[in-house]
Amino acid sequence: MSLAAPIVRPGAVLADLLPAADRGRALVRDAVLVLGGAAFTGLAAQLSVPVPGSPVPVTGQTLAALLVGTALGTRRGAASMGLYLLAGLAGLPWFAGGASGSGVTIGYVVGFVLAGALVGALARRGADRSPLRTAGAMVLGNLAIYAVGVPWLAVAAHLPLAQAASLGLYPFLLGDAVKVALAMGLLPAVWKLIGKKG
Repeated sequence: MSLAAPIVRPGAVLADLLPAADRGRALVRDAVLVLGGAAFTGLAAQLSVPVPGSPVPVTGQTLAALLVGTALGTRRGAASMGLYLLAGLAGLPWFAGGASGSGVTIGYVVGFVLAGALVGALARRGADRSPLRTAGAMVLGNLAIYAVGVPWLAVAAHLPLAQAASLGLYPFLLGDAVKVALAMGLLPAVWKLIGKKG
């Protein structure tokens, strides 16, 4: 007895390969994926290292948010990051270092919602199937996060935008490059593995 290989239709993301027999089961599957993506991001946020002189720590949550968005697609990815944001704002201590509520770094978490939608849309166009395209999607996702996070940091901490970038952008570029490299290896490898099973 052999297991049937998943049929990969055009525009599919990794989450679409999980079977659902009918619309009701598809809704349950999607709800579990959205909740799981938020929980994964919250868990990754606990990998937090302070950056001297900056209110923004190095965490695993950025990579998690980008992987979740890519794997789940536009709507589910944005919904998962939206759930992560709203639950943290409501008091669930799963932001970086067990924090919750609003603060000077909440703009980055708002950026996760935009990034989740963006990389999810790019994944629907096959951006997660080759290393170079994956790198491009991850870089654009990071830019979406910084596009919200850095201006919010400037406003919330009463800093000039250039200083906010010095505290909340430049120290993280090397780490972002490492995270992009991880995604470049991971996502195309998963698709390759799926193709071999097919």
